[in-house]
Amino acid sequence: MTAGPTTRFAPAPTGYLHLGHLVNAIHVWGIARARGGAVVLRIEDHDRGRSRPEYEAALLDDLDWLGLEVDRGSTTEFRVGSSPLRQSDNATRYHAALDSLRSAGHQLYGCDCSRKDLAREGGDEPDHHTCYGGRCRDRGLEPGPGVGIRLVIENRPESFTDLIRGPQRQRPALQCGDPLLRDRLGNWTYQFCVVVDDLEQGVDLIIRGEDLLESTGRQLMLARMLGRAAPPRFAHHSLIRHPDGAKLSKANHDTSLRELRAAGQTAADLLGRAANLAGLMPDARPLAPGALAPLFRAPLRFEHTML
Repeated sequence: MTAGPTTRFAPAPTGYLHLGHLVNAIHVWGIARARGGAVVLRIEDHDRGRSRPEYEAALLDDLDWLGLEVDRGSTTEFRVGSSPLRQSDNATRYHAALDSLRSAGHQLYGCDCSRKDLAREGGDEPDHHTCYGGRCRDRGLEPGPGVGIRLVIENRPESFTDLIRGPQRQRPALQCGDPLLRDRLGNWTYQFCVVVDDLEQGVDLIIRGEDLLESTGRQLMLARMLGRAAPPRFAHHSLIRHPDGAKLSKANHDTSLRELRAAGQTAADLLGRAANLAGLMPDARPLAPGALAPLFRAPLRFEHTML
């Protein structure tokens, strides 16, 4: 047990790790080590259509090469076989969470809406997240092949203080509508899995990129519905972006760590480069894993409000 927070590094094996992932890793390990906390490694492969064994193997190799050591979920554990920290190995846990929601009296229902259906409802606006309008809520569809599962949520605000970005107030029902817990293809969704996993694994500090800030309100609401008494704390850091403002992503085939490694970059070179790009260091000098904690010795901007 640690006196500090428990956080997690949770990559999805849908591509190779890139500098954007490394920025997140620097924040996760740096903040955890600066506060005497623990880091859990979790493989978020809930999307079985996009996850690949070769990507998981590559990210494990990258972590070993970088020298980023975890406190739970060693790279060896994942290589050996099944793990309670790999989402695809834990369908039983997600089924149990569904049963828990039903037992607590929360309304679940079948939904056969596709992404195209939702896009049409939103006017086919590019890059626009459409709030689910509840089309299937009263249709009485039974979950099964071609039918997903949604959860009815209250139209109430969720307020929290992000340790980096300060006070936040979100209204999930107006932002996203009833969240999808399992999709039409039988995949458990990101929103559901991470809440169940964080509760099960004792994660009480979630450190991630600012692109996921909007997910926080619905995840806090879902965690409470699942019986989580004390909500986790959140810290959403800035992202590395291209000159046009787009974030680094696997989909855009941004330079992967393995390619940079093959080009002769050392682990210390990449840690330093990522820390510089994230605004944590004034230059891109080489940085060892043991030197991450000093980058975060001072409290985060709003951390004092949560202590």
